[in-house]
Amino acid sequence: MTPVELSSTVVRAVRRAVDDGELVVAVPERAQVVPPGPGGRGDYATNVALQLARPAGRPPKEVAEILRPHLSGVAGVARVDITGPGFLNITLKGREAALVAEILRRRERYGYVDGPTGQVVQLRYPCSEVRAAVTGQVLARILRSQGVLVRTTCTTCTAGVVSASCEAAEGAEGALDPAWARTLGVAVDAAQGQPEAPAPTSAPLEVDLLPVPAGQDPTPLGRDAGRWALLHPAAHDHPRVTDEHLVQRESNPLFRVRYAYARAKALGRNAAALGFVAVPGDHVSVPGPLLDALDTYPHALAAAARHRAPDRVARHLVTVADALLAFQHTVLPLGDEKPSAAHRSRLALAEAAGTVLAGGLSLLGIDAPTHL
Repeated sequence: MTPVELSSTVVRAVRRAVDDGELVVAVPERAQVVPPGPGGRGDYATNVALQLARPAGRPPKEVAEILRPHLSGVAGVARVDITGPGFLNITLKGREAALVAEILRRRERYGYVDGPTGQVVQLRYPCSEVRAAVTGQVLARILRSQGVLVRTTCTTCTAGVVSASCEAAEGAEGALDPAWARTLGVAVDAAQGQPEAPAPTSAPLEVDLLPVPAGQDPTPLGRDAGRWALLHPAAHDHPRVTDEHLVQRESNPLFRVRYAYARAKALGRNAAALGFVAVPGDHVSVPGPLLDALDTYPHALAAAARHRAPDRVARHLVTVADALLAFQHTVLPLGDEKPSAAHRSRLALAEAAGTVLAGGLSLLGIDAPTHL
């Protein structure tokens, strides 16, 4: 269903509500349908309920509730949700199969832009500050995933005093403290981007990275937990560099992310033992949170690049992991149940989630274990 066809479908839903006496308004000639904004879900959103609220003399959410059943039963519409003050968010049938197939096709590069943008960013951070160095390395990867040519410079300035007058050590790994650089896998990248990158369209955008320094040495946590402790909090928050990142329990977000990836791999192995494989389809009864989390992952990458905030990727991975862990129990047949198209579709959705988790962890420089 195209946006034009969906707009006509929304108008017909309004007309049916008017004909049934549920609304007393003039039926609009057209309804605006656009991709959902922040906080939205599905394929398209319309503000028609907000537009009709005043002439109908009803709150927007009440108008949306009246219109929802008239949209939900339409051929081609899988689900209708109400978000915000009264936006109708519409999920079309076929969305799951198309999204899962796209993720499995692109693998860990799902969410990457298709080509270079011509934008150049110069990242600078103090060599002596471990959190700034880890953040700079990861942010460079995220920016490159969005088609940006990135140059990184490690300066000899102390944290909080980065300036153009500082002595730079561009591309010089030796400028980093080996006590934590080797353990955490930190290196200073020189200018990198996509090989076919065009000439820059403007002067480099200079970005000084000055996250709140780590109060403790993260190296005793090891590479994965140490990097997560520095990257998961927002740059303005103090990182908690404690053993809590090592415990294998639900209270540890890093454990949930890595465990969810391991579960996705285990589901694939168990399915193979039962004689079936993943096939993308639209047979999942209520995939909502997981499907939405996968669908919005490219937006999370773009936002992380735009706001220079790797923590947005880390937090989104937690959202994907939690949704997968809640969904995983529906994937495999139970008891004497035979594998069906629904099981193959659910397995494909779980594999897509595992792919997104692996790609995101790779950007953060954290290992994705197949067994945990």
